[in-house]
Amino acid sequence: MHMNADLKERRRRAIADLIRANALASQEELAERLAALGYGVTQATISRDLEQIGAVKVRREGQLSYALPQQRVAATPSLESVLSQWAGSIEVAMNLVVIKTPPGSAHLIGVALDQADIPAIVGTICGDDTIFVACRTGADAQALASGFRSATGLGLQ
Repeated sequence: MHMNADLKERRRRAIADLIRANALASQEELAERLAALGYGVTQATISRDLEQIGAVKVRREGQLSYALPQQRVAATPSLESVLSQWAGSIEVAMNLVVIKTPPGSAHLIGVALDQADIPAIVGTICGDDTIFVACRTGADAQALASGFRSATGLGLQ
């Protein structure tokens, strides 16, 4: 059991080192690099490891690539920029703001929302192409959605 935990920790350190040193755009690319280092892993293992080390995809110099939490601070553009670039629709459902994005892009807006530290937001949940933004009240959700729509040019929906 101890050996497995040690291997997992070494693999996660290797993933972090690869992310710091390279602009890796996909889990497949990461799997190839890990295989070259002697780590045979499945996509599911890579996905869990990326989540455990806090890696997410960010847009840097026009390209999507994985970044670690300490790298994201400098790489994350403003909330307005991310919303205008990635939000496809913005709707209100009671005290929730539901933002739809292209597949694989929800976390980009989610990270920007979390870093914006908006008092009306209680929390966010990101899927692959949908973000649920929980607000304190329905009125907060309406105001937030209106502001987001103005920032994106999506207009009223």
